[in-house]
Amino acid sequence: MHPSDNSAPVAVVTGGARGIGLGIARWFLARGHRVALLDIDAETLGRTEAELADPDAVLALHCDVSDPGQVGAAAPAVMARYGRVDALVNNAGIALFKPMLQTSYAEWRKVLGTNLDGAFLCTQAFAPLMLQGGGGAIVNVASISALRASTLRVAYGTSKAALAHLTRQQAVELGDLGIRVNAIAPGPVETEMAKLVHSVAIRSDYHDVIPLGRYGTVEEMAQTVGFLCSAEAGFINGQVIAVDGGFDATGVGLPTLRRNRGGAAG
Repeated sequence: MHPSDNSAPVAVVTGGARGIGLGIARWFLARGHRVALLDIDAETLGRTEAELADPDAVLALHCDVSDPGQVGAAAPAVMARYGRVDALVNNAGIALFKPMLQTSYAEWRKVLGTNLDGAFLCTQAFAPLMLQGGGGAIVNVASISALRASTLRVAYGTSKAALAHLTRQQAVELGDLGIRVNAIAPGPVETEMAKLVHSVAIRSDYHDVIPLGRYGTVEEMAQTVGFLCSAEAGFINGQVIAVDGGFDATGVGLPTLRRNRGGAAG
């Protein structure tokens, strides 16, 4: 199926200008979808649109997902261009790493506004368009911080935990209408953002609690999102899938196990 074909499915990806969002967009494009990329960063979005160089299959929309007016304008723009919406990936998110008692209310609201309100607003805007075509799939990009508390993430972790429960709420009601809703909870991923905000010490801390001993890749996140949007996942609804190398399953003792194994092997 050629992407310029009006019958080609359409995926909407928020935060699609870089990182995991762009990886997800590339996954869809490689499989004959047309994509609408929503992003607050107009400059990076423009560069991504030029890099993808496929005007028939790529629609780039400057949009702040925390703004009801901008989201409300994006939905009809997608329909005007493509006439259908088959998948929505609520990936747009911001991170703030600060001690709890030093986090201002304005910072708290900014994180919640993008990470939680954005997914609520985009689902409200795009789900009715999906229903016009008979249904579809939504994937919310949460975080391992939705499942496990860690330091410096009072706003980020809380927003992602709320997003995980929003996923279940959406799955119950929208599933009854023909839209499946799931979430992924990525562990640490090798992105430009991670390289900026994850210190050497933090990377070492992550390696100490990830059985697979590494960060995930953007492609691994995109493949999981793509699967959840596909017909192969047709009976999966209301799930939060940790894509984390085993981080969520791990308690204490992994570094000691590795040291002892190294000693035994020697």
